[in-house]
Amino acid sequence: MKPLKFKFVYCLLVLSLTCFSQNKKSLLDSIIELRRLSNQSSLTNNQRVAAALRANELSKSSAHDTTYFKSDRNLSFVYLMTGNYDQFGESTLNNLELATKLNDSIAIGIANKNLGYYYYQIKEDNSTAYKYYLNALIYFDALSNLREQAEILTSIAAIQDDEKDYLGSEQNAIEALKILNSLDYYKDQYLDKYLVLNLLGIVSLKLGNYEESISYHNQAIELTKRLKNNYYLNLQSKNNLAITYRDKGDLETTLSIYRELLEETEVLKKDMSFYALVLENYAFTKFLYGNYEYKTLESDLKYALKIGDSIEDQYTILAVSIDLAKFYKANKKKDSALKYAKESYKISKDIPINDLYLESMLILANLTKGEESKSYLEEHIALSDSLLDRERKVRNKFARIKYGTDQLEAKNKQISKENLYLLILSIGLLLTAILVYLVISQRAKNRKLRLVQVQQKANEAIYNLLLGQQDKVDEARAKEKIRVSKELHDGVLGRLFGARLSLDVMNSKEGKEAVKTRANYIAQLKTIEEDIRKISHELNTDFVAGSGFIEILTELIETQSKAYGLGHEFKYDFDISWDLVPNKTKINMYRIIQESMQNIFKHAEAKTIKISISLEKNVICLDIIDDGIGFDTSKSKKGIGLKNMTSRAADCDGTITLSSQINQGSTINVKIPYLSETL
Repeated sequence: MKPLKFKFVYCLLVLSLTCFSQNKKSLLDSIIELRRLSNQSSLTNNQRVAAALRANELSKSSAHDTTYFKSDRNLSFVYLMTGNYDQFGESTLNNLELATKLNDSIAIGIANKNLGYYYYQIKEDNSTAYKYYLNALIYFDALSNLREQAEILTSIAAIQDDEKDYLGSEQNAIEALKILNSLDYYKDQYLDKYLVLNLLGIVSLKLGNYEESISYHNQAIELTKRLKNNYYLNLQSKNNLAITYRDKGDLETTLSIYRELLEETEVLKKDMSFYALVLENYAFTKFLYGNYEYKTLESDLKYALKIGDSIEDQYTILAVSIDLAKFYKANKKKDSALKYAKESYKISKDIPINDLYLESMLILANLTKGEESKSYLEEHIALSDSLLDRERKVRNKFARIKYGTDQLEAKNKQISKENLYLLILSIGLLLTAILVYLVISQRAKNRKLRLVQVQQKANEAIYNLLLGQQDKVDEARAKEKIRVSKELHDGVLGRLFGARLSLDVMNSKEGKEAVKTRANYIAQLKTIEEDIRKISHELNTDFVAGSGFIEILTELIETQSKAYGLGHEFKYDFDISWDLVPNKTKINMYRIIQESMQNIFKHAEAKTIKISISLEKNVICLDIIDDGIGFDTSKSKKGIGLKNMTSRAADCDGTITLSSQINQGSTINVKIPYLSETL
């Protein structure tokens, strides 16, 4: 009977539209009725979408932007509820365009939030989702909508957790929790708090903050008591708590929690994937504890694997296979260990799940010998490096998105401030005009004089505002010219010079190797060309960070020395923790070395260059020594290169000293504070 009922409803829908027309009912009533029908769960998905589309078409033909906007937003919602996700994304983009056209801040915020959800949950494009969520946060912050801010901050924190920006994730999640704690009770408040607490527990564990992770998970467990249908969330949080205790090394508490969970076997079996996960974690914890019965533990792990096979859950199969490989390896059953290690390797490669993929490669490297073991180890190293590079790029990309969003937010605030000033000025002018009118009606003789005075005040205010803005623009332009000059001279020109010199050297060579080398240098020139196009956006790029700074310097020195035909020696102090050194300092040190080597090649006629970095009394000492012809230091040196080096040293609160004698080479000594007093 149900199909007939749906056909009847659908026919009634079409008939109702005809009746609307025949009875000359308003177009708006038709649109509202269609929207209502599109949200009726008793209709099929196709019928709901058809009603929403028809409402959208009628709204568009009405030439009323607000009506069209509401129908378009309704269409997006219907697409989402009926599983038409691609159409949901397209419709939401159109909704954002309409909201922007109407200058509806709430609607713009909601559209950005929905697009963030679409790209994060459906398209799995974290970078694009992050951008839309940040845009939404700006609007809801301006609207002082704290609930929406908390929800968006939680989503951003989840994205950062996925991309392994754990500190950023923790910061945003804590901010979301603070907002939620400040709000009066609303319907989904406990669920929102639970999601934030659960995320904080997971992130704290990844940061190695075990006690904080345990505290957050216990708070989440306590909160589930206030939630409807909370049993599954309660069990899930207990499993997360057990994992935290296991990573902390408290295996007895871990086993106690898992025994408590397995007492709820009938409930767990309603979600066989979760049941297999709990069983596998319990068995593996017993293995780590060491006090286990071999056959029982083997049986539990294989039963968990069987569950994974039966429901075709690749993640469960992968996790249990790795545990079985470790179990058999520890019990000296190499063939069985190798079998499950290869199985986990194959699955993790296909899915892929990178953490488990790396783990399976390490197990295989330990279980095999010779070239096979070496190949697994090399693959492990290559993937690790690739993942680290990807994480770094993603974090940098997030930073650029955040920077761009902050700039937009600052611009919006400035516009709002200017609009406020304009409003105040308008009110002032209006009051002045009223006053002038009253004066005119009472004192006709003073009318022209008062009008001139008012106009003069207004003109002076506008003139002063223009002067102030022009001063700021001129100052910003001057600073930008200096900064661009430094970057072009120290960075791009140095690389161009090196590439040109290398190409000059290659002109005397022939053969395939020479052609290949020339092609490499031409590729470098293309890269430099791209750098020049993008220099206005990339001058502040954080390209030297952490432990890779010495490697970057080594590559610079080796590349430049080879291009210039110089012998080189590079020594550095291992006691310096470059993660603690500001990026600005590292960038300036890099540019000083680059400029020095270029000057030595151009002027010193040196054969060898020695560069050393040492730490002396909390001061980083950079020494650059060449065996060239030297020069008379009493003569004034006004080259742009030396000026830039001096400026860069001063920019880091450091000093630079140049010493030289004729035919005895030159020495450049740079001293920069290592750690500030506050550290």
